[in-house]
Amino acid sequence: MPALYLQLLEQLRQWIVPDDKRHLTVFSEIIASMLLSSSASLHHWLPWLAHRNCNARSHMERLSYFVNNSRITAATFYEPLLKHFLTAFWGTAMELTLDTSVLWDKFCLIEVCLVWGGRSITLSQVVIEHGSATVSFEQYRPVLERAVALIPTGCSVSILADRGFLHGDFIRWVQQQGWGWCVRGKVDTLVRLASGKTKAAQTLIPCSGEAVIAHNVTIFENIPAHLAIANLPLAQEAWIVFSDPGHRPSLQTFARYGRRFGGIEPHFKDYKSAAFNILDSKLRNPEALTCLVMLLDCASLLAVVLGTIATHENLQVQLDAHPQRGLSFLQLGLRVIKMWLYLDRALLTLTPLPAENPPTAYASKRKQQELAERIEFSRVTTL
Repeated sequence: MPALYLQLLEQLRQWIVPDDKRHLTVFSEIIASMLLSSSASLHHWLPWLAHRNCNARSHMERLSYFVNNSRITAATFYEPLLKHFLTAFWGTAMELTLDTSVLWDKFCLIEVCLVWGGRSITLSQVVIEHGSATVSFEQYRPVLERAVALIPTGCSVSILADRGFLHGDFIRWVQQQGWGWCVRGKVDTLVRLASGKTKAAQTLIPCSGEAVIAHNVTIFENIPAHLAIANLPLAQEAWIVFSDPGHRPSLQTFARYGRRFGGIEPHFKDYKSAAFNILDSKLRNPEALTCLVMLLDCASLLAVVLGTIATHENLQVQLDAHPQRGLSFLQLGLRVIKMWLYLDRALLTLTPLPAENPPTAYASKRKQQELAERIEFSRVTTL
């Protein structure tokens, strides 16, 4: 029998308890197949299902039935795993991202993620039939509410989001949760300054190379906020960033907002070209795609955990030729799984992730220097 599937089944049954025990068996087979094939395409999993001694058509029918089964949910399979691996985060500060990604110009993936280790770990997600990355608050509110239930007790939370999410309903919802927030604004966002004057954000954009910091502004009629605007030659357009009143605005506001790029963009790239190639999937149903992404999240989470363990054990030196860590924990995990199987080793015990945010991986010293480079402004104006 295949070693990875059996070892995963043995460990996963500690946390995942479906009503039908057969579902855990198929789930473990699929996760093992995903990790070994590095693919989200059902037909790419077939070589790792050979122990069932079935023909390919039978396998595909069974896999299709599984991803279209309404009983295969994140609440049953992904969330118990996530809660176990985040147990060390109780009482810590957590930074979340809210973002979307479009698939085939027909479906929109909406996710709330935890920024950790230079990447993102999914908390909650859904795929809807929607050909644009811009979605309404009512469309993504259920994803936010599901994420709330998964945050460990006592955490202070801050959420980062792009300008497509600058909705009054969203900000008010975040305030009700007691979270901090940092959201990019639009040029036509109306801002009431502390002086009482109301202006469109674009009228406050400074000259190139300059920044503006505005304390105690009001947006959407009654939402208190701070505003920071940067106009840099290296950016295609000015950054207009609104943040909660609990974080005093400064030039570090731009660094705070910028952390969403290092977390969510590589995460979506892992779904697509960098790891699992979800765009090769033949699925074209939003419910089935939601299930498939949930399975990808399970596989990714396990790979990140194993990559973290391998780094702690200093095993990354056998897999990563960079002098410092150049591979993400996901990529390290995928490689270490194959190495252990080749060496006929047992899978290490899956332990919770450390709450301390590890350093970001850099593919080269030049890339590290680029990201660490300080941005200087010729002038900073405070309103």
